[in-house]
Order: sequence, then structure tokens, then C-alpha cells
Amino acid sequence: MANLLYRLGRYSYLHRRLVASVWALLLAALGIAALTLGGQTANAFSIPGTESQRALDDLKTALPAASGANGSVVVKAPAGQTLQSPALKAAVMATVAEVAKVPDVVAAVDPYTTRAISADGTTGLITVQFTKAAEELPKATTEAYDEVGAAGRAAGLEVAPGGGIVGTVPEIGATEAVGVAIAAIVLVITFGSLVAAGMTLLTALAGVIAGMAGLFLLTAFVDVSSTAPILALMLGLAVGIDYALFISSRHRSQLADGMELEESVARATATAGSAVLFAGATVVIALAGLSLVGVPFLTAMGLAAAATVLTAVLVAITLLPAMLGFIGTRILSRKAKAAVHETPKEGFGFRWARLVTRFRVPVVIAAVVGLGVLALPTQDLRLALPDGSTAAAGTNQRTAYDLSAAAFGPGSNGPLVVIVKDTTPAATAALTGQVTKTVQGLPDVVAVTPGPASQAGTTQLVTVIPASGPTTEATADLVRNIRDAVQPGATGSVAVTGQTAVGVDVSAKLSAALPKYLLVVIGLSFLLLMLAFRSLLVPLKATLGFLLTIGATFGLTVAVFQNGWGAELLGVDNPGPMVSFLPIIMMGILFGLAMDYEVFIVSRVREEFVHGLHAREATIAGVGHGARVVTAAALIMAAVFAGFIFVEDPVIKTIGFGLTIGVLIDAFVVRMTLVPAVLSLIGDRAWSFPRWLDRITPKVDIEGETLRPAPATPSEKELTSV
Repeated sequence: MANLLYRLGRYSYLHRRLVASVWALLLAALGIAALTLGGQTANAFSIPGTESQRALDDLKTALPAASGANGSVVVKAPAGQTLQSPALKAAVMATVAEVAKVPDVVAAVDPYTTRAISADGTTGLITVQFTKAAEELPKATTEAYDEVGAAGRAAGLEVAPGGGIVGTVPEIGATEAVGVAIAAIVLVITFGSLVAAGMTLLTALAGVIAGMAGLFLLTAFVDVSSTAPILALMLGLAVGIDYALFISSRHRSQLADGMELEESVARATATAGSAVLFAGATVVIALAGLSLVGVPFLTAMGLAAAATVLTAVLVAITLLPAMLGFIGTRILSRKAKAAVHETPKEGFGFRWARLVTRFRVPVVIAAVVGLGVLALPTQDLRLALPDGSTAAAGTNQRTAYDLSAAAFGPGSNGPLVVIVKDTTPAATAALTGQVTKTVQGLPDVVAVTPGPASQAGTTQLVTVIPASGPTTEATADLVRNIRDAVQPGATGSVAVTGQTAVGVDVSAKLSAALPKYLLVVIGLSFLLLMLAFRSLLVPLKATLGFLLTIGATFGLTVAVFQNGWGAELLGVDNPGPMVSFLPIIMMGILFGLAMDYEVFIVSRVREEFVHGLHAREATIAGVGHGARVVTAAALIMAAVFAGFIFVEDPVIKTIGFGLTIGVLIDAFVVRMTLVPAVLSLIGDRAWSFPRWLDRITPKVDIEGETLRPAPATPSEKELTSV
């Protein structure tokens, strides 16, 4: 491995103009293709094969008019008036006519016909039926629907379109740029050179542009979740900067020791580049492993982010060596150039490593207990799909949810749809009556109303209004109770669907898939780390450390976004359940990133051990040399992720917070504190490897043992004159 990367780094350095030109042409081609061929992202959260999704699919054949999305426009009278006044009634009917003209709307029914008026007469619901599912509606339709209500507002009505149709696709804005700006500041401080910092950012941005352009090009051929580009941008920026930082720092260190420029670029690519390659591989495995869950939108998110990370790795081991050739010794600050050949002073990393290894037992106990305490709120974790209650305050979706909940109860925002089918109209009618009677006797039910029937009379809809909100555990229990309580007989069938039922099925499917996902991803990563470090204890320690990281991260995320501890500081005005796919997506991302820091630190520790240092001294030297770059990398990654906390979209906000906290915990508590303490405890045994396993395990040489000896270094005068 090291020899291959050595040759690649040297080739990129010597042919830097060619390498840079190829990347420039590739970026231009991908950008043009994405702009001309790219489609739109989707906002679907369905899972094929679940009861709720099968019911929706059957409905498209049996009752097409009812298979599309359902919306509701909430209208509320001014203070002191009711919707029965002639003037307001006319305004409501004008609003109904306006809604009916929205593209893809097949029907808009006034609240006077459906009797969907609150007991005090002040609030009503205009029922809207679309021809397509919510995720299939074009942007022009959702935008037109979001803007209805001009006639009603002119008459004094409060009008809010809602019902799961209005939803904004998260966009990239100025808040994310703040994270990049902070990353730039950290790079300048780390390198002491604007040239070095700018080069690192430039190469990272090249990888992000390539990855994002490829992703938007992919939308022309497959459905890509609207969250996927943001996730890919998060990871692409973070790992792109980190990987470039890791290789550049090794190159700077070698130059400062007097190594010749070409040789330094090649060796940095061989040694630090090997660590980057293995670190990137663990991230890609963790993200691509999301496809094992069998959820289309989650698969798209994972593969999109994995492709962006893979692009960042390719940039780091090809374009970066070329860029290092262009800037030459300008990557060194004036102070670093003046200190070439001098024995470097030990920095804080060495002092920290000595402190941690000296008090290793209390350090291990304190870290494990502390992270365990932070993980305690995880036991309260609740999962659901996002709904109007989690939308940003002031949006139509949130306003409609709040008005409807206040007037009709929270369950009005998440009606359940029960689809009753049998072989004959008479049998269907009888089964519908049985279902209605049975469901009315269940707890947490406000109303059960028969809906439309198919033309043949063999399919009948029944609408169930729960007493609780769509994301509550009580409503999820109601979905399960209906499925358990209704006995359709030998020829009939009963299925529960609707947005709430879909959310229950999504959560159940993800929970069931989580153990398999963890087993496969952690297993593959364990093998990868075993291959890299030729050790069994090091990969085991890395995995156990990750479990501490993920527990503490989930605990803090639940405490803030679900329990509401300090939520207002982050702009969360209505804490609630975590989005269903959050645990699995965060586990995948954080596992990959945790292994990044594990590889960065432990590869240097093993390198020192292989070159003759005692295990404890190797640990001190490895952490000492790696502390500065890992600290900078973690701060940069956390800054990039933190920029997404201030996005209005609740899903992105939660992911941004969780990843920020997770990175800081893993880098500073687990990898830079717990790892050296544990390594010093187990000593030389950390690097023991069974002989039989050593014989069958390929040697990848991540430390560069097989590289030829470095040539004689140039004089300080030659270096500073370049």
C-alpha cells in the first residue's frame, strides 16, 4: 500500500500540471452535466413492503381518486366573528375556488359540506385531494398550494395550507458558510500560512464540487432524497478538509526536518495517505452499509454521502500532491523555515499524552463513567417521521398544524386511513361495519367515519381521528391496536395507512434493521482495522470507544431536541420525537468519522512502535505528533457540522447538532484521552497478532516500513531559497 501511494504521490508531484488539468476538466464536465441534465430531489419517506405502503399501492388501482395526497387548508375567522357570517362564508368559498385551481388538485371541498367546523364556529378545514402522492407532486404545485388564500386574507381570514403537502426542501445558505470560515481560521492558526490554509480549502472544495455535481446529475436517473445533498455537503467539506490537513501536516513536518521537497510529498502521500485511505474506507463502508436497511431514501442518502467521501479521498491522494508541488516550501511559515534542522520542541500533545498515560486508570474510569452519564437520556428516545409540529415557527405548515390542533384536537393533524376490502360489495359493507364498531371501542379514538368506496364496491375507506397527535406513542399504539383487533375473515382484508401509519412502519422497519446494520458495518470495519494495524485488541478498543461516543451523543441529542433542555438556544420551539432514520444515519456517519481519528492517531503510534519505541513511549510519541492535527481536524469538522444547526429544517438541524457533539466527544474524550490511556494499560499486547492469522492476513504497510530510505536532505540554505 505505502509503495503504491508513494509512486502515486511522486507521479502527481512530477506531473502536477497534467493532474490539475485533468481534475479541472472533470469538475467542468460534471458541473455542466449537472446543470443541464440534473433533475429534482424527492421528499419521500415510504418503505416498500410495509403494510401502509402496500395499502397505498393497492389504493391506486382500486380507488385512484383517493390514492393521491390529502391536504387541508385551515381557515380561521377574525376575533369576535364566526365562519357562518355571510361575508366570511363568501370568503371561504372564494378560497375553496382558489385551491381548486391549483395544479394536480382533483377536489377541494368546503368545510360547510364536510361539517369540518370547530365547535365555536371560528375554524374550518377545506379538504383537498391531489392526483399524486405528496412526494410526486412537482415543485410548481407545492408552491402554488403554499400561496393560496389571497381572497380569504383580504376578508380578514387567517389562511394556512397544510396537511403534509407544504414542505420546503432544505437549502444551502449563509449559516453553512460560517462553518467554512471557522475552518479557514483554524487552518491558518494550524499552518501559520495563508498559502497552506488556502490550498487545503481549495482541494477540499474541489472534492465537494465534484461529489455534489455527480449527485445532482444522478437525480436525473433515480430518486434522491432532498436531505442527501446537505448530508453529502456536510461530510464532503468536513472529511475533505481533514484528509488534506492530515497529509499536508505530515509533509510540513518532513520539510521542517530537512527532507527534500519531492521526496516529502511522496512519503507524506505514502504514510499519511495510507491512513487517509483506510479512514475513508471505514466512512464509505459505514455509509454504504445504510443500503442494507432496505429503505430507498436512506440508501440514496448513504450512497450519495459515501460517493462524496470517496471523492475526497481521491482528491487527497492525487490532486493534493500536485498542489503541494505548485506551492513548494511556501507551505511552511517563515518561522518554520527558520527552524529547519532544529530539534522541534515538544508541544502540548506530548505533555497531554504523558499526563494521560501516567494516570491511565483514573482517566479510563472517569471517561467511561462520564460518557455513561451523558448517555442516560437515550432511554427516553422516541422516533417518528417529521410532521407539521416540527416545522419552523411561522411557516404555513406549522401554522396549519397549530390552528387545527387548537380547534379540533391534535389527532386531526394525523388521521388514519383504514382500507377495507372483500370479494363482494355486501361482504365489504359488512366488514366495514365490523371495522367501524371495533375501532370505535378502542382507546384514543375521537371519531370513525366511513369514506368513499370503489366503483365496484369491493373497497371501502374508513377515516379514524385519533385523540393524540401524529407523532405520539399513543397514536402509534392505536395503529398497532387496530391491526391486532380487526379480524377480516377468510376472504376480506383490512390495512391501516396514512402518514402516521407510514411513520410507525418506518420506525419499526429501521429498528428491526439496526442490529443487522451494526453487525455488518462494525464487522467489516473491524476487519479493515485489523488489516491495517495487524492487531485484535486495537480494533476491539476502537469499536468499544465508538459505543461510548454514540451513547453520549444520542443522550445529549435526546436531552435537547426531545426533552427540550436548552432547545430554545438552538431555535427549537417545539421539542418532539427524533426523526425515524436519525439513529441509523448518525450511527453510520459517526462510526466512520470515529474510525478516522482512530486511524490518524493509532497509525502514528504503531509507526513509532514498529520503528523501535517501547509501547508506552510509542503511545506518547504518536499522540504527541498527532494531537495538533487531530485537534485541528476535529475543530474543523465540528465547525462545518455546527453551521447546519442553524438551518430551519428540523432534520438537518438535529443531524448537525448530533454530528457536532459526536465529533467533539469522540476526538477529545475517546481518541485523544481514552485511547492513549487504554493503550498504555495493555502495553505491547496491543500489537500482538496470532501467528496463524499473521500468515493469512495481507500486509498493507500503512506505516511505510517497506519504503526505501530517504535520500540525503538538502541544506537549510537550499530549502529556504526555493
